[in-house]
Amino acid sequence: MRSRLSDLVRQSQARMSAAAGAATDEGDLVELAGFGPDPGSVRMLAYLPEGLPQGAPLVVALHGCTQTAAGYAVGTGWTALAEAGGFALLLPEQRQANNANRCFNWFEAGDATRGQGEVASIHSAIQHMVATRGIDPKRVFVTGLSAGGAMAANLLATYPEDFAAGAIIAGLPYGAATSMPEAFEAMASGRPRAAADWAALVRAASPHRGPWPRVSIWQGDADTTVRPVNGEQLARQWAALHGTTGAPVESGNGAHRALAWQDAGGRVVLEHHIIAGMAHGVPLDSSGIGQAGPFFLQAGIGSTAAIAEFFGLPVTQPVERPKGQARSANGSTPRTVIDQEGNRAEQPAAEEDFSLGGIKLTSIDPNGVIRKALTAAGLMKG
Repeated sequence: MRSRLSDLVRQSQARMSAAAGAATDEGDLVELAGFGPDPGSVRMLAYLPEGLPQGAPLVVALHGCTQTAAGYAVGTGWTALAEAGGFALLLPEQRQANNANRCFNWFEAGDATRGQGEVASIHSAIQHMVATRGIDPKRVFVTGLSAGGAMAANLLATYPEDFAAGAIIAGLPYGAATSMPEAFEAMASGRPRAAADWAALVRAASPHRGPWPRVSIWQGDADTTVRPVNGEQLARQWAALHGTTGAPVESGNGAHRALAWQDAGGRVVLEHHIIAGMAHGVPLDSSGIGQAGPFFLQAGIGSTAAIAEFFGLPVTQPVERPKGQARSANGSTPRTVIDQEGNRAEQPAAEEDFSLGGIKLTSIDPNGVIRKALTAAGLMKG
């Protein structure tokens, strides 16, 4: 009989407290060797709970820049959920030889094209785990933060047949950039375009013609590294692919707003979560799932458990979903702002324009945003 999630969380926290640097300790992770074609030269780690049943689900979790696979697994809490729920994790890790700051190269055509580079390597590792670990090929999911979120969007576009669903945290739409300068422009402005044009980029990325993976989007509205407009553009891309009609169902309040789009059968195929006052990172709550730190932010909402629930994976404790009618904060209402290190401060709320993901483009200083993005990525001194 499996341990209760709360016990596993306590055990995990005790182990982390007992060893310095546990957030980067690979611990029980298994390195995959000889998993097949690896044109992107990506390191592959896996978490396989003891007694993993035949036909178990698989979650592919992609770290952000400067992070490691093990650190991301612990920070988000995916290992605790996988242990309790009986599913496997695939944790690709970028090599510094590929990118000095360990960013997945989501903006390089050679790494974002089906059959090439990093997306092909990750696809190869997924196929290996399906074949050798008895994974259910109909229950494979992908999620990631920042560059990992953008790479998750790339995988959903280039290999949509691999995935039942995906979750993108502070990421960007597929096709938002094909070079580093375009990447920083997209991070600052979203490079807005028509929904049909966004969808066309995904349709051109593979021979797949549906059904499309379901998608969950998470974004802090105080994120100045990947601007909130990118979440809006992602929603446009996937709403058009799913052919949703009508307005989304809104829930939540000024602290956590959620939009949900349904297909003709009433199934939620797309959701967009906006966390007020949160900067660049993964939103966590006080449940004990995940470990707060830089880019793992106590924001009052636990995204990992909510994403697992969206995927249809076992979650042994209830997940709080936003309730009530969504509303925007007005310009005179103070709000709590959570920066990417997890620090909190009361600040006046900026004027919002929800059609652009909570930030008016006229308020953006592209040069300033690019400087901040370069600094956050470790490419420029602050």
